[in-house]
Amino acid sequence: MRILLGITGGIAAYKAANLIRAFSEQGHIVQALPTQNALRFIGKATLEALSGSSIDNDMYQDVHEVRHVELGANADLIVVAPATANFLAKLANGIADDLLMNAILASTSEIYVCPAMHTEMWQNPATQANVSTLRARGINVMEPASGRLTGTDTGPGRLPETEEILSFVMGKKPLIGLAVTVTAGGTREPIDQVRYIGNSSSGRMGIAIATAYRDAGALVRLVACNIELPMPAGIEVVRASSVADLDQAMNNPCEIMVMAAAVSDFQIDKPFEGKLPRGEASTITLVPTKDLIADFAVKNPDTFCLAFALTEDGADVEAISQGKLLSKKVSAVAGNSISSLGSETSEITLVTKLAVLRESGTKIELGRWLVGAISKIMSRA
Repeated sequence: MRILLGITGGIAAYKAANLIRAFSEQGHIVQALPTQNALRFIGKATLEALSGSSIDNDMYQDVHEVRHVELGANADLIVVAPATANFLAKLANGIADDLLMNAILASTSEIYVCPAMHTEMWQNPATQANVSTLRARGINVMEPASGRLTGTDTGPGRLPETEEILSFVMGKKPLIGLAVTVTAGGTREPIDQVRYIGNSSSGRMGIAIATAYRDAGALVRLVACNIELPMPAGIEVVRASSVADLDQAMNNPCEIMVMAAAVSDFQIDKPFEGKLPRGEASTITLVPTKDLIADFAVKNPDTFCLAFALTEDGADVEAISQGKLLSKKVSAVAGNSISSLGSETSEITLVTKLAVLRESGTKIELGRWLVGAISKIMSRA
């Protein structure tokens, strides 16, 4: 795993040396990124020697390489330790005034923050409000330890020991090693070599689910159908366009298959060669496409298969999902309405043989919820 380790300007910055070594000994690749103030407490040479990579935290060096985007995109995981009160305030308010903050804002990776500061600073209402904001956004903020601080004071605010930070970062991944395939986006079936039958699926829901599985430690394979959104780091991405492409890409063993892609129900019987001229428009014959998730479920009975059911607004989502659960012979069906297409938010009705669960929120929130719900269902199976 590629870990971007942010180090901010507090006395506890010296502990980052042990953290780099610990992550490296677990086989992870660590890129240390100290702030300018952090280098007042720990030397660049120390960080470079332990991480095995050079450090350049100048945001205006090699601008043409767009380093903040590269650093953020290359990270599977971001850890900031120690995190000062100033850093918490900047992150909560999206203030990107150095390379570390720019890299974090340019990343879609999961973020772990380990605060360290004086007790009164930690307990200040402003700091606590910033922490609440970060946690509400899904950022993992560790509680500081209590103990001896700088000077003679003691109390909460001490950076936890290396082993505790490792447990906080790595111990919250219950699905380590689980093989998961997620399909996302919408397929396109050619009319001719220019035009196609498609749909307006953005792929956001599938990306959110894939990201949630990645954050839980799973080995994720994302089959992206005509998606223009940026892909999350730490995930194998396979591109597909048509139903046939998607069918082939799904032919890969996995323990969980999430069919979030909007698959075309029809394709052109005989696509036209070249570009069909306007004056030669003729009747187009449609033929049904293969039901990919039903076919996959039959061929892979040991795989947990989640299908999606897109319904008309106002329709009985639960009843339709129950019907597809039986007809497709899958493990679960997530029902949602047409209004969720392209939207940042959605409402999902999750139907299994044993229960019906409902949740609403942003697609990022729903992705995490689905991963947790599926894990509970599988544990009871």
